[in-house]
Amino acid sequence: DEFTDHGHCGVVDDQGRVDNDATLSRYQAMAVAQARAGAHMLGPSGMMDGQIAAIRAALDEAGHTDTALLAYTAKYASAFYGPFRDAVDSSLDGDRRTYQQDPANRAEALRELELDLAEGADLVMVKPAMGYLDILADVAAHSPAPVAAYQVSGEYSMISAAAERGWIDRRSAVLESLTSIRRAGASIVLTYWAAEVAGWVSGSAGQ
Repeated sequence: DEFTDHGHCGVVDDQGRVDNDATLSRYQAMAVAQARAGAHMLGPSGMMDGQIAAIRAALDEAGHTDTALLAYTAKYASAFYGPFRDAVDSSLDGDRRTYQQDPANRAEALRELELDLAEGADLVMVKPAMGYLDILADVAAHSPAPVAAYQVSGEYSMISAAAERGWIDRRSAVLESLTSIRRAGASIVLTYWAAEVAGWVSGSAGQ
């Protein structure tokens, strides 16, 4: 989205609406290009209907049958993406509620899970993580595929800002937040603290 002048995750028609099907063809071309460049796994984040099926078909046709797909199964239209959008200077005008999920809708996540698995997803993901631990638990309870969760920029920034002000202990809060995500059912956690926490866990960083 940071590479479009409108800030949306796809092709926009002359009425300002995101064109789902036109976007899928772009996703297919991008996926094949990334696989040819050496990507082992792709994670299309746009939340277009049918994106996993379209990308899987394009990859298979191009001979990239071993390229895995991480489905953004439940990606919510969240306020917690704010710091990331600021960092990439997103030009988004309005919101993405026509294609990202409604934060109040719990049932839709499982419908999206069924679709993504049927379309060929190798892994599935919930995003954001901390504000959606109930969704994560639902998906983990029903998914035969590995489940990931994405601790997004706003979640990272809240803990960082509170720690900078001395309101919470930074390391303890970071580990507690990640533990809550694992406890809810994530076998994979995407977080801005990945490298730092890996050091803590391995014992290569100071205690």
